[in-house]
Amino acid sequence: MPINWTSDLDTGIPVIDQQHRRIVDFINDLEAAQVLGNQEKIKQVIYDCIDYTLSHFAFEESMQEEAGYPYCKPHKKVHELFTRKVAEYQQRMELGDDVAEELHGMLARWLVNHIKRDDADYVASVRASMTPVAAAPVEEKKAGGWLSRLFGR
Repeated sequence: MPINWTSDLDTGIPVIDQQHRRIVDFINDLEAAQVLGNQEKIKQVIYDCIDYTLSHFAFEESMQEEAGYPYCKPHKKVHELFTRKVAEYQQRMELGDDVAEELHGMLARWLVNHIKRDDADYVASVRASMTPVAAAPVEEKKAGGWLSRLFGR
């Protein structure tokens, strides 16, 4: 069953929300590839999801450090544990195991829980340290949005 993005998953940090939505897209793409039984597509989605998620973790951790978030190290540890678990799935897949369904379930549960619990804890610190432009919702950054308001047009 695909993950549908709901407002309770929004952190209120537009760039992080966009990245989380992209991870949801990967998880949904994995499910679609499973339904088709396309093993090459499954492998590609898994590799792409892992790569994207690792860069997301690095970005998120750098925002936390910059904001002086006091629990940055424990949050990074949660990311490291998740990365190890996904690496185990990847190794099993490379050995020929069909891990797609198992991995899909784990990713879907983990992401939602991580956003609602772990990520929710750092939001206030990061938002407080962001510039108004960086904190503005994506819609406001488009032409005619925050720029127009900034210059009174």
